[in-house]
Amino acid sequence: MVVLGIDPAVTKTGYAIILFERNNPSVADSGCIITDRRMDFALRLKHIYDELGSVIQQYRPEAAALEQTIYTQNVQTAIKMGQARGVALLAAVNALVPTFEYAPREIKQAVTGNGAAPKQQVQRMVAQLLRITDMPSSLDISDAMAVAICHYHRSSLQNRGVR
Repeated sequence: MVVLGIDPAVTKTGYAIILFERNNPSVADSGCIITDRRMDFALRLKHIYDELGSVIQQYRPEAAALEQTIYTQNVQTAIKMGQARGVALLAAVNALVPTFEYAPREIKQAVTGNGAAPKQQVQRMVAQLLRITDMPSSLDISDAMAVAICHYHRSSLQNRGVR
């Protein structure tokens, strides 16, 4: 199974292509889509859409998993994050990739066993689970990896009839 994990945000959208073969996950690609704050907002969203579209076209994932919007007290930040999520969902849906969304607590629980784990603990567990020697260079990347791992575990449980 090939899963695209996405940690959407306007400034830095993390993504990871994870290959799950016989309980031996590996990273095919990962990175951050960075937008320039000086650019027009609509062009920043287009940049995220185009870059995710290229990743999807190259790797043809069987699923795209996204982190749901986190709670924030700043309404403007929440709206912009929602727009970045919408663009990421649209990129996957336009490529006919099934999409799945997971709450931050659910992702942390799936990866660390603790729904309130700090981002650095998630990053360490992701590196351990994926057997990578170098930590992901950004928390946005490790969060995207964690989303993909969460999806794989959830879909595996559903395929076995466990809910």
